[in-house]
Amino acid sequence: MRTITVLGFGEAGRLYAADLAAAGARVKGYDPFARFEHEGVTQFDDIAAALDGADLAISLVGARASEAVAMQALPHLGNGAIFADLNTASPASKAAIAASAADTGVLFADVAVLAPVPRAGARTPLMASGTGADALRDMLMPFGVPVESIGGVAGDAAGRKLLRSVFMKGLAGVVIETAEAGRRAGSEEWVRGQMADELGPDGAGLVERLITGSHAHSGRRRHEIQDALDYVRDLGLEGWMSAGALEWLSSIDDAKQAAASDAVQN
Repeated sequence: MRTITVLGFGEAGRLYAADLAAAGARVKGYDPFARFEHEGVTQFDDIAAALDGADLAISLVGARASEAVAMQALPHLGNGAIFADLNTASPASKAAIAASAADTGVLFADVAVLAPVPRAGARTPLMASGTGADALRDMLMPFGVPVESIGGVAGDAAGRKLLRSVFMKGLAGVVIETAEAGRRAGSEEWVRGQMADELGPDGAGLVERLITGSHAHSGRRRHEIQDALDYVRDLGLEGWMSAGALEWLSSIDDAKQAAASDAVQN
């Protein structure tokens, strides 16, 4: 039986932990800020205990915390264990974690999550690069987790994920702006229908997911499109579309934070 430790019990972490346990893995977890009570998943209050004996550690803590958590985790993993970073972070961040992993004898997998995890849980398509990419694919295959190993170095998968983010977050920005303009013009239903028709058989569902998902996850997506914009500019482009998407997600996130602050004060 493989022992897998999930670091971070946000929505994605809970889904991966539950699905891997159901598939037959021994699942341990660590998150100092959230509790996850689930049969087959053992949560620890100490990261060292959570990682003791782990064959694989899966990090789903968010991009801004990913490096710090990796530095805490790596010393507690055994030689030859795999540390898989599934956070949407920059290629430079993934490379930094990979260098630290190499110093401790841990295999590192830079993992890009290629679809929203709530749709398929642990069956969400993954792409991995780095020293641990092949080992991660081979370890997770028996649990029904689809992993494409592209070889290369840590940061390669992250770069591809950010390129995908340019498209998906840019598409979300266009949809949000068009729907809002339609609302103000009194034609929202009509213009939503126009977008849906152009987007194919599930067009209406996609339009709704892009709008509601952008509002529900504005904070995380704001950081993701910022990383994508930085990456595009590193490639020598101005990144006009990504900059526009960043403005929309930032405005949504700022409004949410302001509303939450008002609610606390009242």
